[in-house]
Amino acid sequence: MSHHFDALVIGGGVVGLSVAWRAARRGMKVAVIDPAPASGASHAAAGMLAPVSEVTYTEEPLLRLGLASLARWPAFAAELAEDGGLDLDYRADGTLDVAFGADDLAALDELASFVEKLGLPAERLTGRECRRLEPMLAPSVRGGLLAGGDAWVDPRRVTRALLTALERRGGALVRCRVAGLETAGERGAATGAGPAPGPAAGPGAGSDAGGAAEAGVLRVTGVRLATGETVAASRVILAAGAWSGTLEGLPPEAAPPVRPIKGQIMRLRSPSPMLRHCVRGVVHGSPVYLVPRGDGEVVVGATQEEMGFDTRVTAGGLWELLRDARELVPGVTELEVADVVAGLRPGTPDNLPLVGPTSVPGLSLATGHHRGGVLLAPLTAELCLGETDEELSTICSPLRFHGQPRFQERR
Repeated sequence: MSHHFDALVIGGGVVGLSVAWRAARRGMKVAVIDPAPASGASHAAAGMLAPVSEVTYTEEPLLRLGLASLARWPAFAAELAEDGGLDLDYRADGTLDVAFGADDLAALDELASFVEKLGLPAERLTGRECRRLEPMLAPSVRGGLLAGGDAWVDPRRVTRALLTALERRGGALVRCRVAGLETAGERGAATGAGPAPGPAAGPGAGSDAGGAAEAGVLRVTGVRLATGETVAASRVILAAGAWSGTLEGLPPEAAPPVRPIKGQIMRLRSPSPMLRHCVRGVVHGSPVYLVPRGDGEVVVGATQEEMGFDTRVTAGGLWELLRDARELVPGVTELEVADVVAGLRPGTPDNLPLVGPTSVPGLSLATGHHRGGVLLAPLTAELCLGETDEELSTICSPLRFHGQPRFQERR
């Protein structure tokens, strides 16, 4: 293995692998370091590419990121399928958001109005029209909103394809734990606050950003592996999801304010396809969704639990998922259970991801995507490589938290 890279990516989930694959396609010398790639939140994810149906009135910046990344998904999927040699089960058949009672219907009307003002595709439906689209829906469904632009993909296929594509493009995969960051220089030697928010400036972006990489200034130069071996790089990209803030040697001023948010998911097996669209609803005050796969599988999710780094699958969590899914599609209780899993999403204080150079030269972030890691993977790769506009880069720049006390996990 070479001991100097243009970029080292810490974390082998869908985000880290996407960044590395795109970097390798550009001819960069890149490696991903992860002891068990594609086994974390990406393995548990449902793969919804649904910025429209998940929009809220207070999250327009996140919606803009989601729409920008969704627009990139068709080309991203086609290129990845070619490089990775695997069908991703990418489908763009839309999301059907359904309502049961008067309050739910009123909320859908507000959402439809909001989406219409933004010029986004959505169609208000009656209960009968919903059941015409999805005959397996419960008779109690009284209305719905069809977000025809939404899509979904199988994240497990995506990460498998990314691993193959990375290798074919000359990228390296190091199956080892990162023990810490390697640094040079001294903290406090820089005179400024770090690079200004904005797009990275190409392959070495973040390494000399803002003129901060003067002699003696603290900078990240590589990583130290659990084996004791050190690997040098012009740039280190931290994409370790919920664990991104736990890395030894991480300069406090660059530590990402992420916390783990647990999500439990079920995969059910149907002898024949049960749904044509992704179906969502709010049941007992909690959102629930059902995502169909091309092989007949149905993904049911997901809980949202502030439980620290607990990844246990619990009887209570699964019961809630089945109870709520049954309200939408009663037939799910007859399906075979294929898999149950829990993953940890990386949440941030403002629900926006952290992507781009930090205040420490040589260190960039690609984390904090919460529920949107799969959706935002194509855009995140472009942001990390300086291939998109400054406006989008500014929205998710890690420097928006620069100078603030590090967000502490609730205990």
